[in-house]
Amino acid sequence: MDIPRPENKRRKRLRQIAFGGGAAVLLGLVTLGLSQLEPAAPSVVRDTQYIDTVKRGEMLRQVRGPGVLVPRVRLWIAAQSAGRVEQLLVRPGAVVEPDTVLAVLSNPDLMRQAETARYGFEIAKATFAEFELALRSKELDQKAAVAQARASYEGARLQAEAERASEAVAELQVRRSELNAESLKAAYDIQVERLNQLGATVEAQIAAQRAKLSQDQNAYDRMREQVEALSVRAGLAGVVQSVLIEEGAQVQPGANIARVAQPNPLMAELKVPETQAKDLLVGQSVAVDTRNGIIDGKVIRVDPAASEGTVQVDVELLGSLPSARPQQSVDGTIEIERLTDVIYMARPAYGQPNSTISLFKLIDDGDYAVRVPVQLGRTSVNAVEIIQGLEPGDEVILSDTSAWDDNDRIRLN
Repeated sequence: MDIPRPENKRRKRLRQIAFGGGAAVLLGLVTLGLSQLEPAAPSVVRDTQYIDTVKRGEMLRQVRGPGVLVPRVRLWIAAQSAGRVEQLLVRPGAVVEPDTVLAVLSNPDLMRQAETARYGFEIAKATFAEFELALRSKELDQKAAVAQARASYEGARLQAEAERASEAVAELQVRRSELNAESLKAAYDIQVERLNQLGATVEAQIAAQRAKLSQDQNAYDRMREQVEALSVRAGLAGVVQSVLIEEGAQVQPGANIARVAQPNPLMAELKVPETQAKDLLVGQSVAVDTRNGIIDGKVIRVDPAASEGTVQVDVELLGSLPSARPQQSVDGTIEIERLTDVIYMARPAYGQPNSTISLFKLIDDGDYAVRVPVQLGRTSVNAVEIIQGLEPGDEVILSDTSAWDDNDRIRLN
């Protein structure tokens, strides 16, 4: 028969407690160790990433913008007179000379006003001629009065001198003759003064009437020009680019009728992003890619205002264009400046000038890459200046790495 032994049961229980406590401690240590381990770095195929090496040297700052070729000499033809379009004589693409009629307008009211102005001008001319003739006649009458007064005075003077020289004439008679001569001399002087004043008055009155006649003539000339402007002319030798009216349409003064341009020379109109346009200046060098070759150019105008996020830049083309035509698409690269002895690299997929971004720098012979903060400086089309965070010789991933934003380390396979 078995004899129960309480001490064995107690020892067995103590062993179970000890084993259980040890297992719990071991499990805690393992859990703590695993929690302190870094998560495994995600693997990335190296050949799918754009990797560049940081360099030191000269960096060319450039901005790029798409654009089109346009004629440098363009002219909008506007209506000078209101009217209805009776005839439209040209279409886009037509070759025209300066006196080529583009469209014929009609305006009966303007024709009547011009005819009235012509009659008014003819009446004003006749009135002026009559007025001038009357004044000239008065001037001639005064000249005749001056001549008569002079003749009377000279006759009296000669008689007085003759009587003074003769001893047969009494002193009283001589004195009377001299007084008569003096009186006629005064009358003659008055007539001369009247002639001088009349001459000045006549010229002033004629000048005033001539000025009024000129006003009437100018009014008639303006009306005549408006009538002539009903035949809208090109005003420029070139090609009609666009026509904005239809036959039967009513146009007002100042409304654009058509645009005429000279096919040569051409220039480029580039659209540069407004964020990159702050350093653009007139005279900067430009390389224009026409798809058939690259033509040198220079900036001749920078639009002071932005439109739809871009700034228009006009570029004069300095070389000959191979088979180019208006509205042909081009790309332009504008040289801003050359930076000497700077640290730079190719431009990453994201990042603005003078900002700080994070990039993956390759380590361990390119097997791994770690995230590092990089301070950017000035940017170009394909390059960016490095202010801080990288050194010459460092290799960095410039592709979009947003898929690993939660990782500070990746593995390259």
